[in-house]
Amino acid sequence: MTFVFALSLSASASAANPPQPPEVSRVPVSMLVDLGSGEVLVSHRADVSFLPASVTKVMTAYVAFEEIGAGRLSLDREFVVPPEISAGWFAKGTTMYLKPNQMVTADGLLHGIMTASANDAAMVLANGYAGSVDTWTLMMNDAARRLGMTHSHYNTPNGWMDDGQTFVSARDLTRLADAMTMRYPQLYKHFSGQKTYRWRDIPMRSHDPTVGVIPGADGIKTGYTREAGYNFLGSAVRDGRRLAMVLAGARTHFDRDAAARALLEWGFTQWRAYPLFAQGATVATAQVQDGSAMAVPLVANRALYATVPRAAKSHVRLKVHYRGPLVAPIVKGARVAELEVLVDGVEPSRIPLYAAEAVPVAGVLARMRNGLINLFSS
Repeated sequence: MTFVFALSLSASASAANPPQPPEVSRVPVSMLVDLGSGEVLVSHRADVSFLPASVTKVMTAYVAFEEIGAGRLSLDREFVVPPEISAGWFAKGTTMYLKPNQMVTADGLLHGIMTASANDAAMVLANGYAGSVDTWTLMMNDAARRLGMTHSHYNTPNGWMDDGQTFVSARDLTRLADAMTMRYPQLYKHFSGQKTYRWRDIPMRSHDPTVGVIPGADGIKTGYTREAGYNFLGSAVRDGRRLAMVLAGARTHFDRDAAARALLEWGFTQWRAYPLFAQGATVATAQVQDGSAMAVPLVANRALYATVPRAAKSHVRLKVHYRGPLVAPIVKGARVAELEVLVDGVEPSRIPLYAAEAVPVAGVLARMRNGLINLFSS
């Protein structure tokens, strides 16, 4: 069932087409998404799988965030460095130079993973928490499945070359960025966007090309191998808008870094947010069958807005989609619908909507009453 809303929005000037993005043709894969509206502002080869290199570590961090959020992992938990991991990964790519039988906390490992891109840290966390790297990668793939990352697969916790068994797509990575920033904002802030990190007497630094350069940039992760080229999953927040960006396959870090800065600035300066619904506000209601209530309010998990050009007249339409009527029981917070945002000249976007209230199954008398009401109102 689909409900349609229509809005006509005007800015200070008129333009026939959306603003043209900066030239980033030297980067084979590019995507820029406004996470508040779900609108895709730039998309080139967004669903083509590619080798992520160290961007893989973002999923390793996300899995750790899930375990921390569930209370199964604490930041002060200590892990012992297995001698075989120390020997196999000492100075192999970027590392924390972890020594055999050294103790390191989950907090230290995650800083090493997210800031320094430490390969050995990812292996110690995966092996130490899950019991084996294989079990950890199963957890990574389960998280990817639950996030709807349909063009991705993980075979390694750190993105080291594995004959192409680890791959992702740009659209999938923006889903991961959205989940990380929305579901675990405090952990994200703690571990992402840090320019430097010191592990004991070893200073390490991030290669992020936007943090400290683009106002509001706060991560997330770069990656490079000879096979993958130069990659970047980046994000920035400004004036309440969060953008997520993916760049992949660049031949040089100069190409990648220039494209990252240009796209983020363009996304903020050429587009603006038109507020639609405050966080927690009812977007619509969905009909319910066999429930104690005949309808349930639908809400989003964030403030909603449409992303529109700053210098253009824009027509915005909203559609609420769900398979209805919904059947009781309905759990409060269950994802039951989607809000589609359509802006002239922009790829339509869909944002999840959730049940604002629980709706238990109605008793026999209530079901008879609801049936009579539906009969006479039809």
